[in-house]
Amino acid sequence: MSPTPTGRLIGDDLVLTRTFRAPVADVWASLTDPARTARWFGPWQGDAAPGRTIKVQMAYEEGTPWMDMTIDACEPPRRLAVSTVDEHGSWHLDMTLVESAGVTELRFTQHLTGTEGVGEVGPGWEYYLDALAASHDGQPAPDFDDYYPAMKEHFEAQRQRDQAV
Repeated sequence: MSPTPTGRLIGDDLVLTRTFRAPVADVWASLTDPARTARWFGPWQGDAAPGRTIKVQMAYEEGTPWMDMTIDACEPPRRLAVSTVDEHGSWHLDMTLVESAGVTELRFTQHLTGTEGVGEVGPGWEYYLDALAASHDGQPAPDFDDYYPAMKEHFEAQRQRDQAV
């Protein structure tokens, strides 16, 4: 499989979108229900509410690590914003959903603190969002090797273009 990268750098924001032939409430559940997030990212546990911290397992990363993630905003079924800090830096993620005629668009934004690592980060989010779409549609999960390093150049080129302006 050769997936096509969709992510774009808009300033210091990495923005990716996916479209689902499903109502917004169903896609929202794929982003927030621990049994459903386990199918594409990993399970989570804790008392989820704005300002609270939950534990999230990155089930598809080496060592399947758990991490603390703060819920910055939760506006069901339209917006979820979360953040975490790890050895790679700060991660600020914002997911918004818009439904029209039974089709829901997910706009996933990572607010970057710099674009230096976008060549590694972008392919990872492409993989995870395609895994979300596959799990939602009952399809097999994608293979990360189809995303990285194949998509690295796509994201690096955007970074270089922004720096040239």
